[in-house]
Amino acid sequence: MNCMAVVGAGVMGAGIAQIAALAGVTVYLFDRREGAAQAARQNIQRTLEKLSGKGKLNADQVLAAAQRLLPVDDLSELADCQLVVEAIIEDLAAKRALFAELETIVSDDCLLASNTSSLSVTAIAAQCRLPARVGGFHFFNPVPLMKIVEVIEGLQSAPWVGQTLLALGTRFGHLAVRAQDTPGFIVNHGGRGYGTEAMRVLSESVTQPVELDRILREQAGFRMGPCELFDLTGLDVSHPVTESIYQQYFQEPRYRPTLITRQRLEAGLLGRKTGEGFYRYIDGLQQVPAEQPPAPVPDIPVWVSNVRPAARARVVSLLATLGVKVEPGVRPSPEALCIVLPLGVDASLSAQAEQLDPRRTLALDTLLPLERRRVLMTTVATTAQWREAARALLAADGVAVSVIRDSAGFVSQRVLAQIINIACDMAQQRVSSPADIDNAIRLGLGYPQGPLSWGDELGAETVLEVLDQLYSYYRDPRYRPSPWLMRRAGLRLSLLTADT
Repeated sequence: MNCMAVVGAGVMGAGIAQIAALAGVTVYLFDRREGAAQAARQNIQRTLEKLSGKGKLNADQVLAAAQRLLPVDDLSELADCQLVVEAIIEDLAAKRALFAELETIVSDDCLLASNTSSLSVTAIAAQCRLPARVGGFHFFNPVPLMKIVEVIEGLQSAPWVGQTLLALGTRFGHLAVRAQDTPGFIVNHGGRGYGTEAMRVLSESVTQPVELDRILREQAGFRMGPCELFDLTGLDVSHPVTESIYQQYFQEPRYRPTLITRQRLEAGLLGRKTGEGFYRYIDGLQQVPAEQPPAPVPDIPVWVSNVRPAARARVVSLLATLGVKVEPGVRPSPEALCIVLPLGVDASLSAQAEQLDPRRTLALDTLLPLERRRVLMTTVATTAQWREAARALLAADGVAVSVIRDSAGFVSQRVLAQIINIACDMAQQRVSSPADIDNAIRLGLGYPQGPLSWGDELGAETVLEVLDQLYSYYRDPRYRPSPWLMRRAGLRLSLLTADT
């Protein structure tokens, strides 16, 4: 392909034009706002010159790419283009109107592609004269840095449309993944579990936003906590997407929003852009309370549950390095701090099941490495004295400890299980291939790992156990395990294993 057009010269359109020009494609830039296309070209050229100054491009590459960027004043000048990518407002009527107008200008073999992030490609194409030549070409912001593009074929798209866009995405230097025309495609669909489950945790008063973020950032390894992320994106952007996907999937419980984000949206607490969201911002700086270290406590013996022997061995080894005396008996002494190690179960039920004194019992999350932030969970009866003693003992080596209220599945267990389960169900629905689901979510959302690979690392059987316990505890269908997960856990297969 030698010639294409980008309609819409905003941030997304300019990013697409930049990577296309660098890949050797002549790009016509059009925007209905007067001077916008020319301004976009100038901004792109400045960006290219900065990259040259950093040694990432040479002068010839900058000059050649700049010469391939051609602002135009009228849609009629796109008549000879082989591809037109629209990057205009996320509005179905506007996109349909643009494509209808383009069909009177371009040739019948010109591919029309939408950069839509949430609208149905099938719906956009439905009113076109030639719906078979319409496809989705969804990039992520900032386009030059986010090396992922989703290629979406509508129900009427011809095979050559997806093949052409996949090849072009690869030529642009991105990982091009094929997705079915389903709500949210791959990345926005796969991202539902993180924010919605985190908000469920907040709605149960398990912890506060700052502690929730610390746990998911420092224990689970996410780049940003969910509250930080909502503040950065803005609830005026993120909440409507959550509600839209929930409604498009006919109120599928896994994607159910919470009142927390709706109320904050209505209050105008959008995040950084308004100076207040889950956090307050002064001169753009997030205001976060300092974390107070625990006060020292006298040496006390610790008894650790043996319901999960492998987890117990890890905890006993850790306590030994901390200089803590561990009681070896089947039952704790009256002086011992009791530590239980549940998967998908809360501390109160664990204490009840093991017939322990709930006033001196806490649960420790052992799903993830204990060398990172450690998470303790109280029962509803745990006293402040025993809570602070447990926190101090487990923080003796300088590793931060979070203490949360009773929650089936702690925080990380339930959030990770939900993310992995949604990805499994996407694979079950054939939204995309398992490998493309994994790579697209990892790259598009910046997760430490793809969700299916992460499930393999934790163990499919372990993830299934967490979900089964959550489903039993809450009796909420949002936690029902995907058939994809159940079958592969039962056969001890990787979650990346495609059906034969």
